[in-house]
Amino acid sequence: MLSNGSNVGTDHLFLLTLGGILISGLIISAIGRRTFLPRVTLLLIFGVIIGKGGADIIPTIFSNQFEIISEMALLMVGFLLGGKLTANSLKSYLSATIWISLAAAIMTTLMVTVALVCFGVPIELSIILGCLASATDPAAILDVTQESNYKKPFKNLLLSIVALDDAWALILFGVGIAIVSSLNNVGTEFSALLMIAKDIGGAILLGLCIGFPAAYLTGRVKPGQPILSEALGIVFICGGLALWLGVSFLIASMILGAIVGNFAKHHERPFHAIEGIEWPFMVIFFVLAGANLEPNMVGQIGMICAVYIVIRIAGKIIGARMGGQFGKADVQTRKWMGVALLPQAGVAIGMALVASNFIPEHRQTLLSVAVLSTVLFEIIGPVFTRLALVRVEQA
Repeated sequence: MLSNGSNVGTDHLFLLTLGGILISGLIISAIGRRTFLPRVTLLLIFGVIIGKGGADIIPTIFSNQFEIISEMALLMVGFLLGGKLTANSLKSYLSATIWISLAAAIMTTLMVTVALVCFGVPIELSIILGCLASATDPAAILDVTQESNYKKPFKNLLLSIVALDDAWALILFGVGIAIVSSLNNVGTEFSALLMIAKDIGGAILLGLCIGFPAAYLTGRVKPGQPILSEALGIVFICGGLALWLGVSFLIASMILGAIVGNFAKHHERPFHAIEGIEWPFMVIFFVLAGANLEPNMVGQIGMICAVYIVIRIAGKIIGARMGGQFGKADVQTRKWMGVALLPQAGVAIGMALVASNFIPEHRQTLLSVAVLSTVLFEIIGPVFTRLALVRVEQA
């Protein structure tokens, strides 16, 4: 059937952009295999070049889809990370996972907060930025670990830590909001903590409610194409319900993956099915993330952003080292785990948007620091993650 012509002016731009980005992703993946730069970093740089801060050639009809594409990509990432949290995989390093993830999050928050206060930043803004600094980017870290065939347990430990990291970040953020509210005499300390409890608790409950039936039912049809439909179906239903209920869709999908991974003893195919289709979504996600970044904000926040970036790096490294000692991790893990945890992405920006309602007088500074630091950590973070993996692998 011929098109009626009403949408021809935009449809061809959408399809051409989609095809161009996917082909570019293949080329960039090939380049990444021949250089030390991870493909995630290369995709983000490519996005910056063709996006708002560069050539500005991505049509609005396509860039407007960034939110839904990022949610779909992160749902798959959450499901795959949750699948790593099985009893068998955790039994040898459960203590290290909990100690390192918790120590890295708390130490980073405390160090960034104190450093910013010492540099004259208002205490309310310092506390919120400290909480933001604890979050990491599970999508970038997962992709770097999948990009090469790393064999040592360090990789699985890293993925387990990342799976817990955003939960700690949300808890610290809730505490931070409560403290800021108390300092400002807003009287919303309890409601702030209740909001975070609902976000995390509701996500866990949703993941459990969908996960147990899914663990039993999936993989029982004839092997083949339907398994991909099953896997994507349960992941997207979980994400849709999480967004509708206003709970963390990332944590919900992680819990879903963990339940399926631990209780679906008759198969592992949903994870393999998701892994087979995840990469195209990730290509679009990272290119659009880069395209939506605006590098011209650097001059607006100067010193605050510089202190935040330097101290966040120090906090992750020191915190992971301390956690590794408490968790009795090996020397290489204590040395390199903090370096591997540097990527930071959308969770921090999301928390900044929420926090800006509690400190409206610092809204612009808060959002500018969150966005600009995310740009930097998304570009350089995966490089350090790969460096850590390579050094541990070669040790």
